[in-house]
Amino acid sequence: MQRQLFGKTGLRIPPVVFGSTSLGNLFAEVPDEAKQQVVAEWFRRVEAPVFIDSAGKYGAGMSLEIIGRELSRLNIDPADVVISNKLAWTRQPLVGDEPTFEPGAWFGLTHDARQEISYEGILRCYHQGNELLGDYQAGLVSVHDPDEYLAAATDPADHKQRWHDIEEAYRALGELRSEGKVLGVGVGAKDWTSIRDVCDRVDLDWVMLANSLTIMKHPPELLAFIEQLDEAGVGILNAAVFNAGFALGGKFYDYRVVTGESAEDRELLDWRQRFQTACQRFDVAPAAACLEFARSVPGIQAVAISSSSPHNIARTVAAVDGAAPPSFWSHLKEMHVIDPSFPFLG
Repeated sequence: MQRQLFGKTGLRIPPVVFGSTSLGNLFAEVPDEAKQQVVAEWFRRVEAPVFIDSAGKYGAGMSLEIIGRELSRLNIDPADVVISNKLAWTRQPLVGDEPTFEPGAWFGLTHDARQEISYEGILRCYHQGNELLGDYQAGLVSVHDPDEYLAAATDPADHKQRWHDIEEAYRALGELRSEGKVLGVGVGAKDWTSIRDVCDRVDLDWVMLANSLTIMKHPPELLAFIEQLDEAGVGILNAAVFNAGFALGGKFYDYRVVTGESAEDRELLDWRQRFQTACQRFDVAPAAACLEFARSVPGIQAVAISSSSPHNIARTVAAVDGAAPPSFWSHLKEMHVIDPSFPFLG
């Protein structure tokens, strides 16, 4: 796999980064044996250094803990792995039957998590994350989902305070970068406009777009923003390119269940039917189409994929360099499965 220089980090990133939500039991409780196989598969499919994306929020630290455990079990040299830890949540004792954050999304957790976005709070997240990783450390750090933090503001004064918290968190991360403890500082968020707002206030090395630039969603304003990031030398990682698996037939769309009861749900299901019909007609695997689309915009240096199945990881990595025929993309534009004005592919 050909590597590219990743933004301002000095690292050369492969086209595939491995997400680790499944290690934290997102959407389903994954057996421990499967988690072991998933981590081992990462190192079978991509030459070192392997890039892993995680967060303290994933399983209330479970994902980080399992990454550290499995890397040690596989005797992985720390130089052969780059870990990105998205910071905003610290592990806490589990008091009730289920965690208090994102109810219904995480299963089989043994801890809860508390949001901590501030100068001191983000440092607690960083140090706790490294403790959970054991013999390994996060080389890339970011503030996780500042969009959700801002959206929770109760009034303009609270919104202003939350922006102050975010800026203070980045002051702490900037110090870690200056001290050489991390290689790059970024941001990860689902609402790409919040990433744009952070970029206006903070000197970032890289960004992670989640659920934003996909075969289902690709607004022209986002394409213009990606061009600006690329011109500024900011690395771009595209994540959640299957819209939480919905494009491939899953029941979740961007972290909620699609029941088909609302008009919005029916539109989503209609889109998926048209997309999958086109894939069958042109003999293109839906996952391969999603990945090719996600990498087609200039400036996107890698995609992040997450799976609880080692077999899916092998197939997905193999599909990353695939290319569907131009007629396939032209057909998708004609059918309005993708925006007819999308300037790439076809």
